[in-house]
Formats: sequence, C-alpha cells, structure tokens
Amino acid sequence: MSILTISGSLRGDSVNRKLLAEAATLYGGEVVEADLNLPLYDGDLEAAEGLPAKVKTLADQVLSAEAILISTPEYNKAPSGVLKNALDWLSRDSRKVLSGKPVAVMSAAAGRTGGETAQYVLRNFLAPLRANVVAGPAVCVAFAGKEFETGRLENERYLIALEELTTLLKDTVASQSVPA
Repeated sequence: MSILTISGSLRGDSVNRKLLAEAATLYGGEVVEADLNLPLYDGDLEAAEGLPAKVKTLADQVLSAEAILISTPEYNKAPSGVLKNALDWLSRDSRKVLSGKPVAVMSAAAGRTGGETAQYVLRNFLAPLRANVVAGPAVCVAFAGKEFETGRLENERYLIALEELTTLLKDTVASQSVPA
C-alpha cells in the first residue's frame, strides 16, 4: 500500500510536512511525497505543450496512491497558492485523477485556529475534483511552531485526532476495495 503526501508548503522544514510525516507513520505503508514545484497554471502553456512533465508525474502519483494526505498552511484565510496551483493543474488531467480518491485533509499554522479556515476552503477546492474527502476529526494544529519544537508532534489531543483521521482514511480505502 502507498500513500501520497501533499504539503501546501514548499519549505523543507515546514510544520505541514512534519504533520504529514506523523500522519503517514500512523497510516503505515510506503510513503511518496509530492513535489509541488510546478509552473503556474497557464492555459496558453497547456494548449501549446500539454501538461508539463512535473504535472504528469504528480497526476501519476495521485493515480497510483491508495490514499492521499494533504496538509495546508493558512495564508490570508486560505490554502497556499502552491497547493491551489497543483489542484488546478490536476484538474486538467483527462483521467480525472482525484475523482473518488480517498483523501484526508489537515492543517498546521502559526495562529490560534491552526488553519481551520484554510482547511475549510481546501475541502471546497476538492469538491469539484470529486475527491472522496473523509469526514473525520478536524486536525488543525494551532501555534504549530511550538507544537513541533522537538521536530515531532507530542500533543496528545492532536495525536488522538490524527490517529482517528488516519484510521478513517484506511477504513475508506478498505471499503472501496471490497468487491460489490
């Protein structure tokens, strides 16, 4: 089994990457980390050249993963532009790569709400792509820099919610793979 992690932050030491690492460990299996260093979506570029190679790689990773974990920072009450750009590119793939794909969303942010608004907006971004976003506990890590001071998430409340979310994601994957 493989899981694709998608961080809305490009920073190597991002708290969202750290949150995804914690979630992926709880989920288990092989982990593939998406690279969102993509060109900005440009319809003229797409018309002239088709999907860029890096976008095709990301789309293939989405297709081959059994499930996806997405974590977003909150920038001005929204997910990062990098994450929105990646979703815009993925929406252009004719294979509808996110349609029906089990996805768990979470957020980590510096503020007191932990990216709650960005997570809400992200769920709306995923709706037209028909991703199967699991309805579970909201994992919104507030004051995330402090929560990851040691490099790991140690707050029991967040860990319990994260474990519940990853269990729900696994259950969703299992229910989709049961023959009708």
